[in-house]
Amino acid sequence: MRSIAVTAAGGPEVLRVVEQPDPVPAPGQVLVRVRAACVNPADVAARVGRLPGGPVPPPFTPGWDIAGEVVAAGDDVTDLSVGDLVAGMIPWFLTRGTPGGYAELVAAGTDWLAPVPPGLDPVVAATVPLNGLTAHRMLEIVDLPGPTEILVTGGSGGVGGFAAQLAAQAGHTVLAQATHEDEAWVRGLGVRTVIPRSADLAGYGPVPVVLDAVPVGDPAGPAVAAGGTVVTTRPTPPLDPAKRVRQEVVLVQTNRQALGDLLKAVANGTLRTRVAATLPLAEAAEAHRRLDRGGLRGKIVLTP
Repeated sequence: MRSIAVTAAGGPEVLRVVEQPDPVPAPGQVLVRVRAACVNPADVAARVGRLPGGPVPPPFTPGWDIAGEVVAAGDDVTDLSVGDLVAGMIPWFLTRGTPGGYAELVAAGTDWLAPVPPGLDPVVAATVPLNGLTAHRMLEIVDLPGPTEILVTGGSGGVGGFAAQLAAQAGHTVLAQATHEDEAWVRGLGVRTVIPRSADLAGYGPVPVVLDAVPVGDPAGPAVAAGGTVVTTRPTPPLDPAKRVRQEVVLVQTNRQALGDLLKAVANGTLRTRVAATLPLAEAAEAHRRLDRGGLRGKIVLTP
């Protein structure tokens, strides 16, 4: 099979097409022929070597998110069958690129995967797992007893967009940041107040909860109320200790039930995601160049 290897720490040019033996599913795994693999900022972090726990020695295969067709099953697999369409999140923090999603075939644990509902494009499905499960986990961490105000940074992005929608659908009043000229998209996510990206967040608080999906770090501090909670996607500096703010870092987890619910919501139109572009697998380097340049409205998806 063909896959993409990070051959050294560096720029997009270190991404190369390589030939590898076809993987064989172990017990409890299925072999997925990948139709779509989402490109995420976490893949860029892996490429340049900025990872918790240190860089992964190259060569390795990047990619967290896949969607495709089950083409073989290992022993003890009873809940998925050959021909099933699935999407899933490779727990890359554990696999460290063995496997990764930028490949024609992936041997995946069945607990990583959920069925793709009929009619849902695999390209769209591939944008859901990592970002959607991260947003879902953020709200689990907050564990709110009832409706409240929540400020979301990065509402134009993958995690922030899902977080804003899930919070609004849970009955919370949501304030969310939008990048320039993306206000209409963010407003359509069910938020009450759209915040310009350049705005001082202090002017929109205090709120009990900030879901810092970017994360912006210190600028979120003035927006959170004393005794409130800030959940970030990466570690950020401690905030003013006098405010007694609870700071949590989200650690995404595989969650088959939650992923299945997210995919169903996208399929029935109650949860929105968007694709900026699709590129062939061999153009992974170009996908990373576009991600590095920024300004994307949605995700880039590789189509092996």
